[in-house]
Amino acid sequence: MIIKEYDFLQCKDVQRPHYITPQNFEAIERFVLENESTAEYLKLTTKKGFGKVLQAQNFVGVIQTKDGTTIEILPKIAQNDDPKQAKEILFKMLRTLKNSPFRSFNSAHLQSAKMPLFEIFIAMFLDEISKLVQRGIKNDYISREENLPFLKGKLKMGEHIKQNFVHKERFFVEYEEFSSDRVENRLIKTTLHYLYKQSSSNRNQQRIREFLFVFDAITPSVDFKTDFSKVKLNRQMKDYEQVLIWCKIFLENNSFSAYKGNDLSFALLFDMNLLFESYVAAYLRKQFDRITTQDKTHHLAYENGVGKFRLKPDIVIHHDEKMIIADTKWKVLDEEKTNNGVSQSDMYQLYAYGTKYEQCKDMYLIYPKKNEMSENHFHYFNQSTCESNQGLNLKVVFFDLLNNKVCDDSLCRQ
Repeated sequence: MIIKEYDFLQCKDVQRPHYITPQNFEAIERFVLENESTAEYLKLTTKKGFGKVLQAQNFVGVIQTKDGTTIEILPKIAQNDDPKQAKEILFKMLRTLKNSPFRSFNSAHLQSAKMPLFEIFIAMFLDEISKLVQRGIKNDYISREENLPFLKGKLKMGEHIKQNFVHKERFFVEYEEFSSDRVENRLIKTTLHYLYKQSSSNRNQQRIREFLFVFDAITPSVDFKTDFSKVKLNRQMKDYEQVLIWCKIFLENNSFSAYKGNDLSFALLFDMNLLFESYVAAYLRKQFDRITTQDKTHHLAYENGVGKFRLKPDIVIHHDEKMIIADTKWKVLDEEKTNNGVSQSDMYQLYAYGTKYEQCKDMYLIYPKKNEMSENHFHYFNQSTCESNQGLNLKVVFFDLLNNKVCDDSLCRQ
C-alpha cells in the first residue's frame, strides 16, 4: 500500500485504497501512542463517517506489520502524485544524509515503480554485501573452548577436572583459531536469515540464498545487541562499515528516527524537515566554500553572562566577508492563503537571526517548489521596513526538487 504525506489510513473495507485490517490498525495505533512523546509519525484523529483514522504526517518511509502488510509513505511533491518520481526525490534526499548507507544508492533500483521501498532497502544492503564478498570476507583469531581428545592450546584445569573426572582421555582446552566466524560476519548472516523471511521479492530471496551459501561456515548471532558492541571497525575493517549500518537498521530497527515498541515487524521512517534541510545544504555546499548547518553561536538573550534560548539557524553561509542565513521549511505554500502560507513565527525567527548575527544582512526562507506557484520568490522586508534600520533583507524562495535547483538564483549569485 502506498500513501502520501497527510493521507489517511482507515480501518473498514480492506478492498479499498488506504484501508487496513482492524488488527493492523490496532498495531499501528499502539505504535503511534507509544511514540507520540518523541515524534508524530502518524496522527490519531477522527474522520466523519469513518471514526478513528491515522493521518500520515511529515515522516516518510516504510512500515511493515507482523503479518507482512507493508505501508509506504512517500513525499507529497511529485507531479501527478507519481510514486516512481516521489521515490526518486526521496532517494536523492537520502543520499545527502550523514552517517547513512544511502550514498551508494543505485538508481537502477527505481526502474520499477512497483518495487516496494522495503525491497529497495534490502537490495541496497545486498549490493553492499556483494562488494564485500568481492573484496573478501575477513578472518580473525577466534578464541574457542572445547573438550577435545587431544591437547591443543591451553589446558583449562578447573573445567578439565570438572568435565573429565571420568574421561581421562579428554582435555578441556582453550585455543585460538584463524576463522571467518567472527562477530561481524555473524551479524551479517543473522541479518540475511531475517530478511529472507521478510522479503517478498523473488530476486532478493535468490540473492540472499547465494550469500547464505558464502556465509555457510559462520554461526548466526544469538545475541546481536551484545555482538554489535563487540564490532571492530578499524582501518582493516573499513569494507564492513556500510554493511553493518544496514545490519543495525534491520536487526535493531535503528531507523534515523528513534522509536520504541514491538507491535510492528519493521519501520524505517525519516523526518522530511531534516531530509529537506540536508538536501538543500548539500546543494549549497557546491555553490559556497564555507557552510555551517545547525549553527549554535548565538542566544536570543543572556542572563549573568549565560545564554538563554539558543538560536539555531539551519544554514549559515560565509561568503566574501559577509554572512547569509537560510532556513528550510518542508511545507508547500499556497498563494490563496494569507502571506502565501508563510507563518508569522518563521518570520519572527528569521528576524531574530538577523539581529543577533550582526554580519548577516541577507536571509532566505527556502520552501519546496510546487508547480501551482506563479512566483519564484517573495520579498518580504528590507531596509525600509526594518525599524532598527539594520538593512536586513529576507526573501522567500523555492527549491525545485524535480530539477535540483533554487528557482530564484539570487541566493547563488551572492
